[in-house]
This record gives sequence, structure tokens and C-alpha cells, in this order.
Amino acid sequence: MPMIQLTVPEGALPPEGRASVQRDLAAALLRWEGAPDTPFFRAQAWSYLNEAPAGAQVTAEDDAPRFRVDVTVPEGALSERRKAGLVKEATEIVLAAAGLGEADALRVWVLIREQPEGTWGAGGGVVRFADLAALAQKDRAGA
Repeated sequence: MPMIQLTVPEGALPPEGRASVQRDLAAALLRWEGAPDTPFFRAQAWSYLNEAPAGAQVTAEDDAPRFRVDVTVPEGALSERRKAGLVKEATEIVLAAAGLGEADALRVWVLIREQPEGTWGAGGGVVRFADLAALAQKDRAGA
């Protein structure tokens, strides 16, 4: 199941952006994976928000806040087109949450990590991409 982790410098997100950014990112990830919009799949899309202490993130140029979105998905879950769409939408979500504009897009980096088949486990067992696809198919048929 997908996981998304946003790392931000402390104080970089205003309260209104902080309140919605995690669910917005998780929902975007599910859409780009093509997962059904059902309670089961929404419950499996985990989203983390990590705030780094002030001064923990800088560049060689300045101290303007930068944002890192780490996405972990099963290998094969995202085509090249879906990866590009996810990167674009995740960037837009983070910029909006931080109150920034398109000119700040290079301050958001999205890293997609594909977990190799057979190395993803949940519920005490290995979960394979084919198992997830079958669950999605079943959820769609039941909807």
C-alpha cells in the first residue's frame, strides 16, 4: 500500500495548510496509483508529516524552506505518466499548503521509491502487487 512522507522545516506550513496537506497528498497518491476510492484503500494510504527543527535544512545559497515528499509504492504501481502526474500534483499541493506560488516549485522535491516485489509486508505476511490489484478489482466490482 502506498506511503507518503512530507518533510518540512518547522514553521514552514501555516496552520490551515498543515491541517489538510497530509490527506491531500494521500488522496493524490491513491488517484495516481489508480486505486479505488474506498474506505479500505484510503485506510491503507499512510501519510506522515515530519518537521525538521529550525536551521536543520539549508542550502549553499539561502535558508528559504525546502520541502521533500517521499513516496513509497509497490514496484510497477506507477507508470511513467502516473509518476509525472503525481510529482506535479504533489508539488502543487505542497505549494498551496505552504502559501507559496508556482515560482517556488523548485523548493519542492518529490522522490518516488518503488519497493521491489516480495519486499513489502503487512498483516504478518508478504503483500504482492498482484494481490493489491486483485483487491482493487474486487473493491471496484463491489462499489
